[in-house]
Amino acid sequence: MRIFKKLKLARNAALLLAAAFALAPAAQDGRINWYFSKPGGNARPTVLDGKYEPESYGALYLGPEGEKKIYLTFDAGYANENLEKVLDVLEKHRAKAAFFILPGIIKNSKSTVQRMIDGGHTVCNHSTHHGDVSKITDINALKAELEGVETAYREAFGRELARYFRPPEGAFSVKTLQMLKELGYSPVFWSYAYADWDNAKQPDPEKSKAALLDAAHDGMVLLLHPNSATNAAILDPLLTEWEKQGYTFGTLDELKAKTG
Repeated sequence: MRIFKKLKLARNAALLLAAAFALAPAAQDGRINWYFSKPGGNARPTVLDGKYEPESYGALYLGPEGEKKIYLTFDAGYANENLEKVLDVLEKHRAKAAFFILPGIIKNSKSTVQRMIDGGHTVCNHSTHHGDVSKITDINALKAELEGVETAYREAFGRELARYFRPPEGAFSVKTLQMLKELGYSPVFWSYAYADWDNAKQPDPEKSKAALLDAAHDGMVLLLHPNSATNAAILDPLLTEWEKQGYTFGTLDELKAKTG
């Protein structure tokens, strides 16, 4: 009986350990997957369950409490008609946004990136290869991943890319944050995002609009994909409603000055 009891205890311990690893945001290799709570009702969320203190490395993900400001950020790996519509809406509302880009959009859609520049938007780094940067442990390798976009942007437009970086898929490690800080980059995450990236499986526009209005909060850093047909359809009424509610739209430079 004692043997069976010991086996049962060992089995339970193993199950608890497996569950802990399944729930932990950081894997054994150091990878952390960015996540946030969804309190709704325009309440401010928590990120990473309050762990890791990414702000100590200059990470930006939430603005000050008590300030009705939303920071619009877009991950723009490529251009399509929806991205152009998004730029039209931003121009209509005189709202500035941040666009995190890959080299491909510079090569294939230079005029679209020029529109971002001409519109006063912040054009930022989303990596050269859109891979898992949490696996990069050598600072020179990470520097090369950043420089691929920097060089393409410099050669195409004769200017420097803004030194803000969004890790693809929100995957990073503490080492990633340390290296980015040493390289003079501010990592940018978010306090709200939703499943908008699959062009073949777009969410319902009305449900998406309702969810975004319910999620809006002081200092929200909103991640959207501008290639999304749903986002292109709802962005104008969203911004209109947020303006009616007293929200204004801030830039990453403003956010960094207030929280960095």
